[in-house]
Amino acid sequence: MKIKKWKKFALNFLKKINNSNLDIEVLLSYVLKKPRSWIICYDNYYLNLKEIKKLNKLLIRRFYNEPLAYLIHRKEFWSLNFFVSNKTMIPRPDSEILIEQSLIKIKNNSYKILDLGTGCGNIAISIAYSKSNCYVTGIDYSSEIINIAKYNANKFNLKNINFICSNWFNSIFNKKYHIIVSNPPYISYKEFFYLQENLRFEPITALIAKNNGFSDIIKIIKYSQNHLFNRGWLFIEHGWTQKKIVQKFFKQYHYINIKTYKDYSGRNRVTSGQKYY
Repeated sequence: MKIKKWKKFALNFLKKINNSNLDIEVLLSYVLKKPRSWIICYDNYYLNLKEIKKLNKLLIRRFYNEPLAYLIHRKEFWSLNFFVSNKTMIPRPDSEILIEQSLIKIKNNSYKILDLGTGCGNIAISIAYSKSNCYVTGIDYSSEIINIAKYNANKFNLKNINFICSNWFNSIFNKKYHIIVSNPPYISYKEFFYLQENLRFEPITALIAKNNGFSDIIKIIKYSQNHLFNRGWLFIEHGWTQKKIVQKFFKQYHYINIKTYKDYSGRNRVTSGQKYY
């Protein structure tokens, strides 16, 4: 079967999926290990049986709305390509706000930075990649997740980063940092019920938090005080409706210079605060 014939079949199969033509070309590129430009130019190429079987399996998974990033194990973030699996959340552009604001605070300083709940390592690695004079530590609760983050760091040959398996601060003891960043779970069980169609393939432990979505946010704000140098900064990503409550917790735990930043859609997405003493 030629590429153009399989594409026609695939387009009909995915007719209820938005931008299915792009998805189909990405799947072909992934299976054939060719750039999309080659797929478009050489649509008379004959697919062998092994390639067709692999493509059809991926097509079925996409039909059931499994994210394309999980199918091809790749997602671009901060202009870098990251390996992802269903053990980690898919990096999203909104999280780039954490990096942008952190880099503004870092300037040219040789800071120590901590990324809480690092997942595939996209936030920690992006900061380390952008600031080679800084040293970044990423932590997550699962050794399997940590191995994915390490794999991504090795891809970029980074020497100024390490990863530790830890349940939040449990394994870092008395270590202190100039900046702590985190994209923690912040969705409530009630919210997840309405959002689950879009999120059902992603790890639930990275999405849902108790206390109406605030339990992990509160823990991070509270205990970051013990791990920040004086005048250090904490940056937390949160839900766009959570600004006021998150700011309240920053004030409760004595942070100063509290500010919330909007994401690329103009929604409140990241709040920061500075340790006062």
